[in-house]
Amino acid sequence: MKNQADQRLVNGVTENVSHAWYEGETTLHPWKGETNPHYSGFQDDGKYTWVKSPRFEGHPMQIGALAQALIGYAQGHKLTYKWAGEGINRVSAISRKQVTPAMLHSTLGRIAARAIRASMLADLANKHWDLLVENIASGHTKLYVKPQFGEKELHGVGFHEVPRGTLSHWVVIKDGQIANYQAVVPTTWNAGPRDEHGSPGPYEASLLGNPVAEAQRPLEVLRTVHSFDPCLACAIQTFDPEGREVITVSEKG
Repeated sequence: MKNQADQRLVNGVTENVSHAWYEGETTLHPWKGETNPHYSGFQDDGKYTWVKSPRFEGHPMQIGALAQALIGYAQGHKLTYKWAGEGINRVSAISRKQVTPAMLHSTLGRIAARAIRASMLADLANKHWDLLVENIASGHTKLYVKPQFGEKELHGVGFHEVPRGTLSHWVVIKDGQIANYQAVVPTTWNAGPRDEHGSPGPYEASLLGNPVAEAQRPLEVLRTVHSFDPCLACAIQTFDPEGREVITVSEKG
């Protein structure tokens, strides 16, 4: 690892399956992670999803364009600050209400942040293109270096910020072969269910107290979940106070 910040990031990631359709109830670091499907049907107080519960140092984390934009804005990152300011001004003009960065922590904010992030990256792409051309021109054209594993056990991880958020791949290699491999992907971070302590993931937390104008047409629920740009098939079910199903709306994602 390059520094302590990297080490903290690597050590802080875990996944829990107490409410997911996998064997076990435990919280494991990805290098020790297990993905053994065990479907048990929907259980209100038990397992109810195929998605694990990722946590960082025990806390749920919302990742994606909004997190990227707000952190960059708070840090004073030049391009993020530029385009976040432009986005806030445009939303304020359309809504005829002065919008602040704090208001972006919302359905509207997540959608706006995707435009902010895309605009910032479009500007940044020019810089990266120039660096690539310069690198190739200086003779750095090698694309592959054959790895040398040896006989000891090795642990590797790669982090990257993709359009939907933080993506990480974790591998354990023994005797030159992959002994364990886990991927902790952006949608899992946001769509993860309650953990062993009952703490909800970002999707669930964002829906608490979210008003629905028509139970037969739960558009507010769809808009909020869609604002996270989910990479999975979505199904929305609404129930009345007695637990009777009102309607189910599903789609292919």
